[in-house]
Amino acid sequence: MDHMCGIVGILGNTSVTPLVVKALTRLEYRGYDSAGVATLKNGQIERRRAEGKLRNLEQKLSQTPLSGTIGIGHTRWATHGKPNETNAHPHATDKLAVVHNGIIENFRELKTDLETKGIVFETETDTEVVAQLVTYEMRQGRPPIEAVAVTLPRLRGAFALGFLFSGEEDLLIGARHGAPLAIGYGDGEMFLGSDALALAPFTDEISYLEDGDCALLRRKGVEIHDASGQNVHRPLHKIPTGSFLADKGNHRHFMAKEIHEQPEVVGRTLAHYVNFSAGRIELPFDLPFDFKNLQRVSISACGTAYLAGLISKYWFERLARVPVEIDVASEFRYREAPLEPGSLALFVSQSGETADTLASLRYAAAHGQHTVSVVNVPTSTMARESSVVAPTLAGVEVGVASTKAFTCQLSVLLCLAIAAGRARGTLSEDAEKELVTALIGVPGLMSEAMKCEHQIEVLARELSKAKDVLYLGRGTSYPLALEGALKLKEISYIHAEGYAAGELKHGPIALIDETMPVIVIAPHDPVFEKTVSNMQEVAARGGRIILITDEKGALETGLDTMATIVMPSAHPVVAPIVHSIPIQLLAYHTAVVMGKDVDQPRNLAKSVTVE
Repeated sequence: MDHMCGIVGILGNTSVTPLVVKALTRLEYRGYDSAGVATLKNGQIERRRAEGKLRNLEQKLSQTPLSGTIGIGHTRWATHGKPNETNAHPHATDKLAVVHNGIIENFRELKTDLETKGIVFETETDTEVVAQLVTYEMRQGRPPIEAVAVTLPRLRGAFALGFLFSGEEDLLIGARHGAPLAIGYGDGEMFLGSDALALAPFTDEISYLEDGDCALLRRKGVEIHDASGQNVHRPLHKIPTGSFLADKGNHRHFMAKEIHEQPEVVGRTLAHYVNFSAGRIELPFDLPFDFKNLQRVSISACGTAYLAGLISKYWFERLARVPVEIDVASEFRYREAPLEPGSLALFVSQSGETADTLASLRYAAAHGQHTVSVVNVPTSTMARESSVVAPTLAGVEVGVASTKAFTCQLSVLLCLAIAAGRARGTLSEDAEKELVTALIGVPGLMSEAMKCEHQIEVLARELSKAKDVLYLGRGTSYPLALEGALKLKEISYIHAEGYAAGELKHGPIALIDETMPVIVIAPHDPVFEKTVSNMQEVAARGGRIILITDEKGALETGLDTMATIVMPSAHPVVAPIVHSIPIQLLAYHTAVVMGKDVDQPRNLAKSVTVE
C-alpha cells in the first residue's frame, strides 16, 4: 500500500533512466521514503532501488548505471512493510515490473490464494500481490494485456498501477482505479505519470485517465479502455511546459479537483499512521505522555477544522472513554478555561498559521498542557510550537473551502482515538483490528461515493433556488450537518443551518414549509431509527427531504423524499469520512450552477492569520 507515491513511465528513444529520475524529483513534494527505477535491457528487466531520498538512488545509478529506452519509476511512502530496499518499488518477477500508488484492500485474501498455488512471496507489500497475480496469468499462457485485464477486476481499493513487461520493448500499461494517472504525448515517445507535474518537463500535451480506465501505451500513441472494456478517447489538455504551478487536472475548479483527490490523499495519510499488515495503528511519532493517564482532552480549532474536532470528540469519548472538551479557538483563548497540568490539548488547522488556534496553543502550553497539532503544513508555526505534530498528508489545498484537508484531519484524529483506546485498555486488539480494517477500506469507499456526482449535479439546480436550507444529523452526523451547512454558506451564499436531528422539535421545526430543502445525513448506524422519526416530523409539514444514507438506510426509511443519495455501506465509526463526499459535492455543484467563484468566495481568505 503505497500511498501517494509517485508513478512515472517512459517509452523513449534514448536512455530513459535520467529522465525517470528527473520526473521523480518533481514528485518529491508528495513525501516518500524509498525510490526505484526499472528498465528493459536486452529485453530483460533490470532495476535499481534505494532506501531514503532520491540522491541515494542517484548514487547507486552512478555506480551501476541502468541503460534502456523504456522504463518505470516510483517514489514510495511505506505502508506495507518497512521502507527498506526489499519493499521498495518497482516490484518485479521474471515476467514484469510494476509500480503502484494506493491500497489493495483485499491483498491478504489474494496472497493466501496464490500461496496455496505454491507461489512464494519475497516482500511484505500489497503491491507484490499484483505482480504475482499477473505473472501467474502469464504462466497460464495469457499475453501481457490479457493477463492485466483479468487481474484488475480482482483488485479492491483505490489505486493506480504501471506495468513494464520483459521482452516487450514497446508497451507500458497504466490502470487507474480511484487514484490519479495521466498520459503524456511526445514525438515518437509516450509518458505515464501520477500527475501533470511529473510529466511537464517532457510534454505539454496530457490526457487524464478516468476511473476504471486501462491504458496501453506504445511509442506511436495510446489505446484507452474503460471499465467495460470499450475503447474510449480522453480529451487532450495543453499544460504550460515546465510549469510548477498547481494544476487543476481535468477539473473546472481546484475545489472539484481537491474533492476528487480524497481517496488518494486519505489513503496517503492513513499509510502514515496504520500498519496495514498487522492491522494496528502505529503512530509515526513518540508521545511525551501516556494516554492511560489522561483525565481529559481539550480540542480547539476554527471553521471546518473545528468540525473535524467535534466529530473526533465522539470518537475519543466512545473508543477511549476519555472526556473531551471542545471549543472554537477564538472562545477557548478568552474564556480562561482551567487546565490541569499534564493534560492533552489538541489543535487542528490546515495551514498551521490560524491566529486564534495558534494563540490557543500558546495559552495551553503556558498552562502545562501536552500540545498536539494536527496540521497540513509541517513547516508551519503551529507545527514548530507544539510538543507533537500529527501531519495530515493532503498536499496543497488551493480552494478556500476546505475539503481534502478536512477528511485527512478526520483520518488522523480517528487514528489518534484508536491509539488512545488501545493504550487505555478500552479497545481490545480485535476491536482495533476491526476498526483498522474499516479504515483501510475508506479510500475505496470514497472513490465509490463519488459516483453520486451526476445525481447531485441535477439536484443542485433545485437547491440553487432555495433561500434557506436545513441540515440534520445525530451522533457523528451532527457535526457533518454543521459542515454541510458551512460549505453551502461559504461558496453559494445560501443561508443554511445545521442542527442535531433531535433538536428539531425544540424550535427550528417552525421554519419548515414546502419550499425548505432539508438535508438529512443518516447512515444506518445505532441512531438511525431516531433520525428517521425526526424525518417523519419534517415530512408531515411538507418539507422537501434530501436523504444521504447507505443501501440499508435507503431500504428502511420508507419515506417520500425529494431525493435519496445512496452511499456505500461503511462501518459506523468511519461513515462520517465517507459521507463527507456528498455534502461537499452538493455545496460545490450548487455554487457552480449559481455561477459563483467557487475557489475564492467573497470576503474569505484561505488562511486566517488575524484575530
